[in-house]
Amino acid sequence: MKGFEHIISAFYKEQGLVRHQIDSYDRFVEERMQSIVDDAGSVTPEIMAEGVSEYKIRFGKVTVGIPMFKEADGSEGRIYPVEARIRNLTYSAPIKLEVIKEIDGIKRDPEEVVIGSMPIMIKSKHCLLNKLDRNQLIDAGEDPEDPGGYFIIQGTERVLIPIEDLRPNFPLLEKKIKGPVTDLARLFSETPGIRVPHVFERMNSGIICVSFARVQRIPAAILMMALGIDTDEKIMKALSEDEHLEEAVLANIEALGEESKTPGEALDWIGRQMKIGQGPEYRIERVSELLNQYLLPHIGRGPSSHLEKATYIGKIAEKLIKLDHDLVSPDDKDHYANKRLKLSGELMEQAFRAAFRGLLNDIKYSFERTTKRGKEPPLNTLVRSQIITMRLESNLATGKWVGNREGVSQHLQRLNHMDTISHLRRVLSPLTTSQPHFEARELHPTHWGKLCASETPEGQNIGLRKNLALTAKVTYGFDPEPVRKALFQLGVENWGD
Repeated sequence: MKGFEHIISAFYKEQGLVRHQIDSYDRFVEERMQSIVDDAGSVTPEIMAEGVSEYKIRFGKVTVGIPMFKEADGSEGRIYPVEARIRNLTYSAPIKLEVIKEIDGIKRDPEEVVIGSMPIMIKSKHCLLNKLDRNQLIDAGEDPEDPGGYFIIQGTERVLIPIEDLRPNFPLLEKKIKGPVTDLARLFSETPGIRVPHVFERMNSGIICVSFARVQRIPAAILMMALGIDTDEKIMKALSEDEHLEEAVLANIEALGEESKTPGEALDWIGRQMKIGQGPEYRIERVSELLNQYLLPHIGRGPSSHLEKATYIGKIAEKLIKLDHDLVSPDDKDHYANKRLKLSGELMEQAFRAAFRGLLNDIKYSFERTTKRGKEPPLNTLVRSQIITMRLESNLATGKWVGNREGVSQHLQRLNHMDTISHLRRVLSPLTTSQPHFEARELHPTHWGKLCASETPEGQNIGLRKNLALTAKVTYGFDPEPVRKALFQLGVENWGD
């Protein structure tokens, strides 16, 4: 027992009680902010000055400085959390972005402009308290036992509550008892900046249909044909090579019909089902764009990913056929292997991406408005830093988040130290309290070591508002591309080659 106490003490000393929130925020500031800027790339105005054929505003490196505050007389200085609390200020740091003008293919010297202020999490790497020892924290007016992991917005301490969500980019199988659908698979295809729900359904007739975005119940075989698998034999192979499932596969091949025997015909058939008018060429173009952008975007968002998407659809269809034949079991949505937590970093990434997109639209509008007057505007006058600043502060102050979520940011409870720790380790379910969801509220065996078995409120929120176990540690995802490359180097063959 004595050794166990040493292990627990070492864990708390090294990891802390809110390390999952702080690490997630640091990862956002150090990596994900740059990814968001890189994804945007540049702004291309449609109205340019005379004599200019091509004009682009490109973006380079983005950095977050140290917490600062600008006084009424224009002077700037460092601000510590205790001052932000007393003076009802926001504890934030300037966001600086490298901006480069490119005129007719010639890049000008880069300029660094301030595009807004980033709220700084207490005890994160960009916080002034990060490397202070106990005595220095006391001198700075801080509680040395305070764990950090929260923000100060207009003098109020706000905490971002992790959101529990279903595992993205993975089909979860379900059995249906009533209605025209016998089996289905739900998949949330998620990539930075976009999340598209997909539903794969096996109908009573044996035909498997796919629904996503505006596309409703398109037979999987027709969708695979539209994606470029151009023969019945190849579609059969993509669906399943198991001889015992041949009859079920043939039922789906028959869904192709005579009007969708080529990829072009299949695209046009989908367009007619969606009631897209203006002739076959326009329909094919519109449907192709939908398949590029909204069908399984985590696999890719261009024509080069079509074959991989078609193969993926075939594998999900095979799972549904096997589920109907009782060769595989339905997935348990309450199993914690099928759950993921969106921590402060992911939530701040969503908010910053939306705010940065608004800034880009404003830059484009300001440039075109000034150019109409016959002037070329300086870069620093194009950027209105209050756009990002106000949006981020508003999200954190009100709790209203991207995707119409509410209650994401909450006022940090300070009744006592244990109450504060409990609030900083809270987890929210996206399910509504007004509906039963009995299974979701029950204790699941996979919660062991991850969630506290007893700390959940009574009443409507029971089982939906949870807390992390004291020794729980949250891990992060990684880029799968190096694994793919390693597999191909070891001799794994790409199905489409």
